[in-house]
Amino acid sequence: MASKTELKRFRSNLADELDSAALYETLATVEQDGSRKAIYAELAASERKHAQVWLEKLRANGVKVRAHQYSAKTHVMRALVRVFGPNFVLRTVAATEYADRDKYAGQPDAAQMAEEEHRHADMVQRVANQQRPQQSKGAEIAEAESWHKGVSSGNDLRAAVLGANDGLVSNFCLIMGVAGAGTNNKTILLTAFAGLIAGACSMALGEWLSVTNARELARTQIAKEADELEHTPDAERHELALIFQAKGLDSDEAKRVAAQIMRDKDKALDTLTREELGLDPAELGGNPWSAAGVSFCLFSVGAIFPAMPFLWTSGLSAIIQCVALSALALAAIGVFTSLFNGRTATFSALRQIIIGCIAAGFTFCVGHLLGVSIS
Repeated sequence: MASKTELKRFRSNLADELDSAALYETLATVEQDGSRKAIYAELAASERKHAQVWLEKLRANGVKVRAHQYSAKTHVMRALVRVFGPNFVLRTVAATEYADRDKYAGQPDAAQMAEEEHRHADMVQRVANQQRPQQSKGAEIAEAESWHKGVSSGNDLRAAVLGANDGLVSNFCLIMGVAGAGTNNKTILLTAFAGLIAGACSMALGEWLSVTNARELARTQIAKEADELEHTPDAERHELALIFQAKGLDSDEAKRVAAQIMRDKDKALDTLTREELGLDPAELGGNPWSAAGVSFCLFSVGAIFPAMPFLWTSGLSAIIQCVALSALALAAIGVFTSLFNGRTATFSALRQIIIGCIAAGFTFCVGHLLGVSIS
């Protein structure tokens, strides 16, 4: 008979595999591309096969297995796939698979599954890379390494969640500070609206400046690289050869490849831009105007939640409802952050609520003390 620790491990593995299978089945259902649909279906079948192994182990130990309840994270991911399509969550799925590829490493009874989990991570990563413009081998290697860090900062889902969180927490704290001072409803609403507009504009301007400066710096670096290609081609050919040597080619082969690439100045510039500067010439950081617009909207969406109760009630009732509504929104954000932080949805939601409410409680107390002293 298995020990309690082993049974707990069997249950945990079963739940993980069933959640993964359900997600891949949803991806396969929604995906329009035939080849990707087949990959998702294959992954789902493999996860179901793994789940069956753990289910049989539990049954062999006399454990009655109840119907599986999918985690909040799985429900959210499947809903996002249905609403926005597979590509919206693909990088998050790939990052999760990469992070989980060694989950069976310390389990001697799951050696074959450990190998298959590595294969799953590679498959999803390849699908994710296919959704982007063609990259050099060096860029692909760098991209693969980025999975160690989870979802990159350019991921739409992550940016959306964090942008809304900024608006929610900042306006929640601002409203609590003003409410703590004992101001009337009209003043609180005016403050909340001002906080929403000021914060959203600040976020939009900051994003616009960030992306614009990044693009300008990238263009300057590329122009300098083009100038060096024009005036010091031998030095640039040597740099290319060193890059390829660092990637594993022997000296003679690296020099041959570098010389071949240098025959086409555009290809040489593209390669140096990607490999030496670490830039994608097709993107250069994205569009500053769309980045600013998205930041403005996401901040506004988050900031409006704590202000809503003051539209229909006032006083203590409005404050209580503000805290309750903000806590719900914080919990939702916590669930979303669990998609890319590796934590459970429950832990992430509770952490988000506790930190947000502590910050709001602090500003409420400060507002109350200032209100008393001023009055």
